[in-house]
Amino acid sequence: MDEVGRGALMGPVLAAAVILPRVVRARWRDKVRDSKQLTPADRDYLYGYIREAAVAVGVGSSSHEVIDEVGIARAARLAMVAAVGELLPRPHYLLIDYFKLREITLPQKGITGGDSLCFSIACASIIAKVTRDRLVVALDSEYPGYGFAAHKGYATPEHLACLRRKGPCPQHRRSFQPIKEYEELKRGEASLT
Repeated sequence: MDEVGRGALMGPVLAAAVILPRVVRARWRDKVRDSKQLTPADRDYLYGYIREAAVAVGVGSSSHEVIDEVGIARAARLAMVAAVGELLPRPHYLLIDYFKLREITLPQKGITGGDSLCFSIACASIIAKVTRDRLVVALDSEYPGYGFAAHKGYATPEHLACLRRKGPCPQHRRSFQPIKEYEELKRGEASLT
């Protein structure tokens, strides 16, 4: 299991859990690694193969509203719990990138750098990243002018420039800087008028 989107300024945090067969013999297997080390084209290529080979795939998310309400760490955990809840058959053991989930009583191991060390966690990182990226690209047409399709909601110079120019859209996380600061300034200006 792995999650994606913790550091983004907008949209959900998303988690994926993958149950793979005991042995995966496929030409694409050697290309699998942490999703951050792959190009978007490589992630898209592997996504279909992983879904096809998997015994089960579960995806869970926590919206920007949930993130603002409970904080990013708790929201990521909730997304992971939801992803595990989607798995059929149920897993017997969890391998998780970095975390351990006290909310789940299954035996588990949190592996620091697991998306680089463990094939199944790397597969989950690819599923999570591609799923979230596709969702954010869809939001790009709903909220034009922010460049979500290009930066996927992360704090790039382009995204920050859009925020300064346009202000936040409804998908932005109000509890994250610089959106929080922008909202406070806006409230201060409104109280002066």
